[in-house]
Amino acid sequence: MTDHWVLGSRPASSIALPLAQVSALLARLGQAERHAVAEDLLRLVGAQLPLAQCTIFAFDAGRRPAIVAVGDRSRTQELPNIAEAYVSRFHQLDGSAAVMRAELAAAQKAGMAEPRIVLHRQRGEDIAHPEYRRICYELPQVAERLAVLALYEGRRWLSVNLYRGTEHGPFDDAAIAVVEAFAPLIVHAVRLHHTGQAVHQDVSGLLLARLVRRFPALTQRDHDVVAALMDGLSTEALAARLGLTLASARTYQKRVYRKLGVAGQRELLALLLDSGA
Repeated sequence: MTDHWVLGSRPASSIALPLAQVSALLARLGQAERHAVAEDLLRLVGAQLPLAQCTIFAFDAGRRPAIVAVGDRSRTQELPNIAEAYVSRFHQLDGSAAVMRAELAAAQKAGMAEPRIVLHRQRGEDIAHPEYRRICYELPQVAERLAVLALYEGRRWLSVNLYRGTEHGPFDDAAIAVVEAFAPLIVHAVRLHHTGQAVHQDVSGLLLARLVRRFPALTQRDHDVVAALMDGLSTEALAARLGLTLASARTYQKRVYRKLGVAGQRELLALLLDSGA
């Protein structure tokens, strides 16, 4: 079994992409919650073949990977924790790490207009490290992962990982042909989403830093609440993000509004945008 190959090195698939679903995905890029792109890719590609999970990571040389997004088809609530374990403990043991090193020069030469897209497949039995295999494959009952890899800005690899459950079995030739047909769309969609999220985070960070300077009495919990409100989260979503009960989330939210002298999210936004001292 070939563990990796460059898109275009095999006969092209004649699969037609579903335009309505593709348009819906593109319309949400950079606007929806950051994990939505993984969920949307699961729905889009998963309509053509059985898939269990999707994770997206960004790899910068010399740094641990960043979690861009995760998506799960009601398989396990542990996927965020599994993704965190991967980036903090196991990413250097991943077979795709060697693939990215080997493909770096060719990917840099290809550029971004027509990126060099590499696919890498990995099963649980391919992993020698028992804890990596247990946490990332056995615990979520993953049969195989197929990673779509492409270089971004000449230095950062984006890795979009599609997982088959043990009930689905490994990727067969027909399933691989579907992923290959979607691969260019997947790469460009994730690049756009990642760029939009990065810009949003930069702007949010600047606005929050301005607020902290003007209101030094705010606590770290207050900062977390403001950041969640800046992302447009409802009280329920805020509670889920910060690990609070709904009642506690309402209390923290009211306390922040009182400290800042605003009545709600609209006045909070106006305060954040106000550059006055």
